[in-house]
Amino acid sequence: MLVGTILTWGAWVIVLLYLDPATAGWLGFSLFYISLFLALVGVFALIGLGFRLYILRHEVVFRQVTVAFRQAFSFAFLAVAALFLQSQGLLTWWNMLFLIAALTFFEFAILVWQRPRQYYD
Repeated sequence: MLVGTILTWGAWVIVLLYLDPATAGWLGFSLFYISLFLALVGVFALIGLGFRLYILRHEVVFRQVTVAFRQAFSFAFLAVAALFLQSQGLLTWWNMLFLIAALTFFEFAILVWQRPRQYYD
């Protein structure tokens, strides 16, 4: 996971250094946002996994990795979406509130869906 994160940050730096925003077009901006998104997912997943392993020492590591990646995906999406909206001049507090509410609903839906089913007699 660490190696992948380092590689994605390297890809982002290469995109940042070698693509001119004035001439890159939509492909250059797509590469910028995708590489930044993947790099942020890696960083947030490493931080989240480290935090979870420190706090929840007796839990199964595989389960903690999946939760850390899911939440890292959400945080990275929020950051990149905010950056994209800012670049388009559309970032407002209610747009951020909507994004946070949508991601919270998404996380809640996954937690409810993955909840162990209990049968009552």
